Amino acid sequence: MSQISFQRPDEVASIRLRELYSRHGYLPYRMSKFESYDLYVRNKHFLLSENILTFTDTDGRLMALKPDVTLSIIKNTRDTVGALQKVYYNENVYRAAPGSGYREIMQTGLECIGQLDILAIGEVLSLAARSLAAISTTYILDLSHMGFVAGLLEGLEEDAAGELLTEISRKNVPAIHEVCARRGLPADLAEKAAALAQLYGPPEQVLPQLSALVQNRQMEEALLELRQLCSLMTALELAENLRLDFSIVNDMNYYNGVIFRGYLPGLASGVLAGGQYDKLLRRMGKTGGAIGFAVYLDQLERLDNSEPEWDVDTLLLYGPGDDPAAVSRRAEALMAEGGNVRMERTVPSGLRCRRIISMEKGGSL
Repeated sequence: MSQISFQRPDEVASIRLRELYSRHGYLPYRMSKFESYDLYVRNKHFLLSENILTFTDTDGRLMALKPDVTLSIIKNTRDTVGALQKVYYNENVYRAAPGSGYREIMQTGLECIGQLDILAIGEVLSLAARSLAAISTTYILDLSHMGFVAGLLEGLEEDAAGELLTEISRKNVPAIHEVCARRGLPADLAEKAAALAQLYGPPEQVLPQLSALVQNRQMEEALLELRQLCSLMTALELAENLRLDFSIVNDMNYYNGVIFRGYLPGLASGVLAGGQYDKLLRRMGKTGGAIGFAVYLDQLERLDNSEPEWDVDTLLLYGPGDDPAAVSRRAEALMAEGGNVRMERTVPSGLRCRRIISMEKGGSL
């Protein structure tokens, strides 16, 4: 008997992801829905949106419904020497969505905090790939490195670097040249920034091209780390869906290492986002490093908009003279065969059922 699934794509994904993270030794992390508003004001540029839902607590403090999970985890994380803190979460965040007001959004993700090495960073990157694969085998994971970009922009004033960073993210080559010309920056910088913005493809194709752009030690170190990570992903048989894309950039005041985005077919927006954010830890008075990602489960609502053919597998009709115990036993027997069963005295209007069984007639109608 065919069975009707009442689990939405986001619910199925949430279960699979939590199992995945647990198998790799990550521990569940629970937090309050509320945080002090000051936490988000001090780090507003780290947030995807500056619009935050607030309320006044009974003690007069201004509180916020959390728009972000990472900040809450870091705030409540203690510095440790040597050991890594590996946690995963399944939490709601509250954000303003363009044209639709505030939304409650379910996120599943993980954070790895402490003394990071290439293996810890590689594990998080591999779990990002496995997270996408748990949802769709035709995913794409785009990878970039803020250290490489920061090395290219080394020595520039903050506003000039920020302007170039914006145009690199847009892959806008004419605008990159215009910014450099207007600000009197070297033509060589314009050429390299434009070349970096246009790079996209599998690691074996892009890594050799990155070598030609290296101009300082920071870029050399970033390139070495990218090579090591791509080699690790190849060894884990996860490189087929990996692409290098340096139009993926984030705020250099918070991010310092690898950053990545995950995409699924049929969804224009990225469904996964993550990166290394050691600088955020420093801003919050912590030591060590941190890397993590979030899967935006609300995006999965768009994966499958088709409705099930039936509302219920079996409709069991009974009459006023039927023994309640006999009706219940019959329903249990039908459920044991597979599928679900609904008991009614009459056929509900508009209900779509695969079959109708009457207690009075003893069989299907």
